[in-house]
Amino acid sequence: MRLATFTDESSKPRFGIVRGESVVEVVAAANALHLAVPATTVKIALTSGAHTIAALEELAGSAERAGLLRPVAGLKFLPPIPDPSKFFCVGKNNRKHREELAANKMLTEVPNEPTGFIKLVSTMSGDGDEVVKPDDITTLDYEPELCYVVGKRAHGVKKADAMDYISGFTLTNDVSAREIQKREVASGSRFWTAKNMPGFAPVGPFILTMDEVADADNLWVTCDVNGKRRLRANTGDYLYNIADVLEHFSRYVVFEPRDLIAMGAPSGVAVGQPNAAELYLQPGDDMVISFEGLMSLRTRIVAPNGASRK
Repeated sequence: MRLATFTDESSKPRFGIVRGESVVEVVAAANALHLAVPATTVKIALTSGAHTIAALEELAGSAERAGLLRPVAGLKFLPPIPDPSKFFCVGKNNRKHREELAANKMLTEVPNEPTGFIKLVSTMSGDGDEVVKPDDITTLDYEPELCYVVGKRAHGVKKADAMDYISGFTLTNDVSAREIQKREVASGSRFWTAKNMPGFAPVGPFILTMDEVADADNLWVTCDVNGKRRLRANTGDYLYNIADVLEHFSRYVVFEPRDLIAMGAPSGVAVGQPNAAELYLQPGDDMVISFEGLMSLRTRIVAPNGASRK
C-alpha cells in the first residue's frame, strides 16, 4: 500500500492511499461510505499493525468501487511523515562512495562500524518543492537514498528481529553543500551545516508498506538532472543493511514510531566525478530521484530570490 500526505490549493494536509493515478482521501471516503476506519492519519496507520493496514485496504477498495477517487493531478504531495521525532542518516555506507569522499578530503578514517548523523526535521521538503542554492555555495550535490520508516518503538533491537520494527520505506535526497562538508570534516566536526540548510531533505512522495516489494535490499535507485541520468545504484550495495543499522544504533538510541532512517549515499554523486564542476546543482536544475518502477521524487533548484539562472 502507498500512503501519502497531500494537499490542494484549498485544503489542509490530508492522509490518503495512492492507487495508480488516483488517491483515496481516507477521512472523506470513510464518511461518504459510513464506515468506521481505525486509522485516519499516517501516524496511526504506520503504528497500528496489520489489522489497520487491512482495514485501509478494504476502505480503498470500497472507495474505488463507489467512484470516490481523486486524481493525483493537481495535488501537492508533502513529506509523507511531516513530524518524525528523529531523521537519522547513516553515513559512509557504500565502499565506492567512501573512495569518492576520501579523494576529496571528506573522509579522514575508514569506519569499521555503521556511522550516523542527523538531518533536522525542519529541512524536509516535499515532491516538486523548490530548494534554494545559497549564492556562496558552489558545490551543491545530490544523494538519492533509501529511507526506512520505524513502525514501533525500537530500543535494544536484535538483528534477527529488526524488520519487525520497520513499517515502510520512502525516498529521500540528502542534498549536500560539499565545500561546507569538506570544511567541517577538516575541523573535526560532523557535517551539520552542509546537510541542514532549508529544504535539503526532500522526502516522499509516498510511503510504501513493506509488502509492496519482494526485497528492499535489491532496489535500483536513480538520479536524473534536467532529464539526463546522473547515477544508477542498487540498495544491495550498502555495506550495512537496515538490520545492521537498527541493531547497532538502538543499543543506546531509542527510535520512536514514524522516525526516519536514511541508509546513505550511493556512489556516482557529483563530487566523485572527474567533471564534478559541471555536475553540481545550479538554479534552474530539475532533479528527479527514483526507485525504478515504484516512485519518483522531484526537486527544483532555485536562486535565493526564487529565480532560475538557466
